Amino acid sequence: MTGGLGLEDIYGATIERIKAQGGDKSRLGIGALMWICHAERPLSPKELCHALAIELGSTDFDAGNIPSIMTLVGCCQGLIIVDKEESAMRLIHFTLREYLSAHPDIFNRPHSAIAEICLTYLNCQPVKTLSVATKGDLYALIDDEPFLVYCSQHWGVHAKKQLSDYAMSLALQLFREYDGHISVALLMEIEWDSYPEGCYTGPLWNGLHFASHFGIVEIVTALIEMGCYDLNEGDYEGYTALASAAWKGHEEVVEVLLGRQEVSPDTPDNDGRTPLSFAAVNGHEGVVKTLLKREDVNRDKPDNSGSTPLARAVEYGREEVVKILLGREEVNPDMLDSEGQTPLVWAARWGSSLGQPGCGSTATISQSGSS
Repeated sequence: MTGGLGLEDIYGATIERIKAQGGDKSRLGIGALMWICHAERPLSPKELCHALAIELGSTDFDAGNIPSIMTLVGCCQGLIIVDKEESAMRLIHFTLREYLSAHPDIFNRPHSAIAEICLTYLNCQPVKTLSVATKGDLYALIDDEPFLVYCSQHWGVHAKKQLSDYAMSLALQLFREYDGHISVALLMEIEWDSYPEGCYTGPLWNGLHFASHFGIVEIVTALIEMGCYDLNEGDYEGYTALASAAWKGHEEVVEVLLGRQEVSPDTPDNDGRTPLSFAAVNGHEGVVKTLLKREDVNRDKPDNSGSTPLARAVEYGREEVVKILLGREEVNPDMLDSEGQTPLVWAARWGSSLGQPGCGSTATISQSGSS
């Protein structure tokens, strides 16, 4: 309490002072608060300054627009600080985040706005001309283009939460040149450490793979209707759009894809794993049920190691998925893998020695009548 005012009154009065600054100061102040409050992870000072320098719809990036960090702190009237130890921007106190969350009218559709900013940046000419040949080049880019990593990794997360028509348009524009775009290489390397060097010449990921992985139903639907892609095309690891959606548990996207008869529900990846196997591994019960509605799904299709979806569900302790699969007559609980073992044998082994919650699955399989 200060001068008889509570924190909410103080925060409210400070927000009004930020808005009253007008012009760039107001824009930068509110923008900085929006980013710090709604970003998927803490932003470094450089990332935040670059984010606020982007002009929506611009095909260029003007470095002259980048504000100094001291300017941002001043525009925010003391509501943000630089965490020097973590090299990250923070709100002055956790109660400020609570206040901002309780007053959503302060920001206008923040996730949509962030997606638009990220996509504008990824579509600008200086970024589209970037290319890499080695991992060393990728890490050098992180230093030279500090905002590039955040945009590459997280624009899809924000777009899933709130998607404007403008963000949709920018996304479709990006996907027209997605094959070879620097953001794909960064996403693969930074998030999954799986960027192929030298030996792979095909497309890493296409737009349908991306939208399916992040569960952006509107974009998936638009791309299908546009006929831009072979719906069964795999990425460099053999993942189809359906496999990507099944792996992440995006049930609505799975339903959209399975609604197309040309989609093959059993297309395997490079290791022979099917969308059903991916859903079973991660315990996505809704996706498993949705996949099983398609009569042409092979419920017992083994991967390259001989493990069926049931065996994978047992391995990872997904007891509810095990029950769903065992409820289908076509699922054989006595199927032998490449090591000559059944799911029951592995359930006992994983449940007791690897600490997986597979012991429950052992009971479930035993009750099914498996020997």
